[in-house]
Amino acid sequence: MNRKQRTMLARILFSACLLGALAVADRLGFFKQIPDKIPVKFSLYLLDYLIIGYDILKKAFKGILHGRMLDENFLMAVATVGAFALSIFEAKGLGIEDCNEAVAVMLFYQVGEFFQRLAVGKSRKNISELMDIRPDYANILADGKLVQVAPESVQIGDEIIVQPGEKVPLDGFVIEGSSSLDTSSLTGESLPRTISPGDEITSGSINQTGVLKIRTSKVFSESTASKILELVENASSRKSRSEEFISKFARIYTPAVVISALVLAIFPPLAGILFFHNGTGMWSTWIYRALTFLVISCPCALVISIPLSFFAGIGGASNQGILIKGSNFLETLSKTKTVVFDKTGTLTKGVFQVIDIHHSIIDEKKLLEFAALAECSSTHPISKSIVSAHGKEIDRSRVKNIEEIGGFGITALVDGHNVAAGNSKLMRKLGIEPIECHAAGTIIHIAIDGKYSGHVVIADVEKPDSKKAIKILKSVGITKTVMLTGDSEKIAEKTAKSLEIDEFKSGLLPNDKVTEVERILTEKKKNSVLAFVGDGINDAPVLSRADIGIAMGAIGSDAAIEAADVVLMDDNPIKIAKAIKISRKCIGIVYENITFALSVKFICLGLGAVGIANMWFAIFADVGVMTLAVLNSIRALNVKNL
Repeated sequence: MNRKQRTMLARILFSACLLGALAVADRLGFFKQIPDKIPVKFSLYLLDYLIIGYDILKKAFKGILHGRMLDENFLMAVATVGAFALSIFEAKGLGIEDCNEAVAVMLFYQVGEFFQRLAVGKSRKNISELMDIRPDYANILADGKLVQVAPESVQIGDEIIVQPGEKVPLDGFVIEGSSSLDTSSLTGESLPRTISPGDEITSGSINQTGVLKIRTSKVFSESTASKILELVENASSRKSRSEEFISKFARIYTPAVVISALVLAIFPPLAGILFFHNGTGMWSTWIYRALTFLVISCPCALVISIPLSFFAGIGGASNQGILIKGSNFLETLSKTKTVVFDKTGTLTKGVFQVIDIHHSIIDEKKLLEFAALAECSSTHPISKSIVSAHGKEIDRSRVKNIEEIGGFGITALVDGHNVAAGNSKLMRKLGIEPIECHAAGTIIHIAIDGKYSGHVVIADVEKPDSKKAIKILKSVGITKTVMLTGDSEKIAEKTAKSLEIDEFKSGLLPNDKVTEVERILTEKKKNSVLAFVGDGINDAPVLSRADIGIAMGAIGSDAAIEAADVVLMDDNPIKIAKAIKISRKCIGIVYENITFALSVKFICLGLGAVGIANMWFAIFADVGVMTLAVLNSIRALNVKNL
C-alpha cells in the first residue's frame, strides 16, 4: 500500500472503532447522564462523520462548483447530511438517536472505495513490474573508458558503444566498426544484416559480432520499451462498449433517481395534506425514504466495478507477459474465431538449424566435422548452425587458408584436405556437379579434395510450443487457423502439415498478406473476429488491417508493436490462447457485475420507495453491492492458471 492508502485505512479503522464505542456507550446509557443541552453525542457522531467523510464532502462541493453535481459523491453527501438533518428534526434538538446511520453509510462507502483503490493499485503494480524490460544502460566513452549511463540521458547526436551480445539501445547511424546484426525481430527474416560505417541501425537489434560506435538519431522515449509503456498506460483511454454503455447509463440514471427522490419526498406528503388533511406528520417519513432511495440509487457498483474489471483484466494479462492496449481490444479479443499467423519468427524460431545430412560418401559425423572446421571463422548464422551441430570444441590449428566467397560459400584447408562448403553455385564454380536436394530448407554442399562429398540441410525450426498452441486455440473455440508466409510452397506446406494448420498461403509479399486477410474477413461470420499474429516490420500493414493485431513483441519491431492491439512479450504462441481466455474471463466478470448490480439496485429501490428498506438496508444496496462487485472484478487479475 502507498501512503495515501495507509492513511485511508487508518481513517476507516479509527472511524469504525469510534462508531463501535459510541454504540456501546449509548447501549450502556452513558449519554443519558449528560444534560441534553450539552451536545456531546451529536458532536462525537459529527466528528466521526467528518473523519471518514470529509473528502467526499469536499469532492461533492467541488462538483457543484464545476457543474458536475450529479455524481456518486453528491448522492452520498446529500443522503448522509440529510440523515443528520432528519435526526435533528425528529429529535427537536440534539438528543439524536439515529446519527449512526449517516456515519455508517459513509464508513461503508469508504470501505468500498478502499477496496477499489487497492485493486487498481495492484493492477498498476503488475503492469509496472512487467514494464521493467527496457535496456538498462547505454555505453559511452569517457576518458578512454566505457561508462554505463541511463539510456534516457543520451541525446540525439551522442556517440554510444555497443559490444557483441548487447542490444542496441537507441536508433542511430554506425560511424565506426562492422558487425552482423540479428534483425529477426524487426524484419521477420532469419538471415542477419551485415552492417558497416554509414549504415542506419535500429534499436532492438542484437549486435552479434564486432564492436560498433553509433551516433544516435532518436532519444530513448522513441524506443520500443518506452512506446510499450506509453501504450499500456494509455490503455484506459480506449473504452470498451460495455464501459461506454455504463457511462451513458450513469449520465441518464443519476439525474433520474435524484428527480425521483425529490418526487418521493414532496408529493406523498402534499397529497396527504390536500386529500387526507394529514400530511404534516408524513414529511419526515417520506424524506427519510427519499434519502434512503438516494443511498440505494448510487451507481457506484457499476461506475467503479466495470472499468475496474477491464483494468484488472489488462493488469492480469500484463503480469503474464501479454500487453493489451485498451479495454475495447480486450472486449473484441473475446469474440475471436479466426486466427491468421505469419510463419517466420511467429510459428518458427527464425534461426537456422541442421536438420539432416544427405548423400555423404564418408561418415556423416566426419562430413559435419570437415564442414564445421571450414566454417569456424564465419559469423554467418548458417556457419554458426553447422558449428553448433558439430557440438565439439573447434581446434583452429587444423584449419588454414580460409577464404569466404560472398554469395557462394567458404573454402579452407582442413587437416591438409581442400574443403569447400557452400551453395550449388560454389560447387559449379569449382567444376563440381552438386546433387540437388528436394528437402525443404537451405542446402550447403560440401566437397573434399575436389570430390563431391554430400550436403547438409539447414532449416528454420518450429517453436516447441507452436503445435500445442494451435491445439489449444482449437480447444477454446477457434474455428479456423491460417498461415501466411513469404517462404516457398514446399517449406510452407511442411510447416502447415506439421502444426495442423487448416490453411496456408506461400510466396507472399506484405501487401499480398493484406489482400489475403481482406479475403478471409469477407468470408467470416458477421459477429466473429479475425486476429492476425506477426512479429516483424513487414507485418505492420496486416496487423493494422485485422480486427485484432497480435505482435510477438519481446524484441519486436517498433512498427509491429505500434500497429498491433496486443503484444506478446515472450514470443510464445501459447500466449495467444491465454490472451483469448483472459479476455473471455474478463467479459464474463463484467456481465456478472452488470446483472448483479442492476438486479439488486432495482429491487432495493422498489423496497426503499414503499418503506420496507431502511438506511441500513440502503448501505448494503449501495456499499455492499459495490464491494462485492469490486471483489468480483479483482478476480480478473487471477489469470495465472488459465
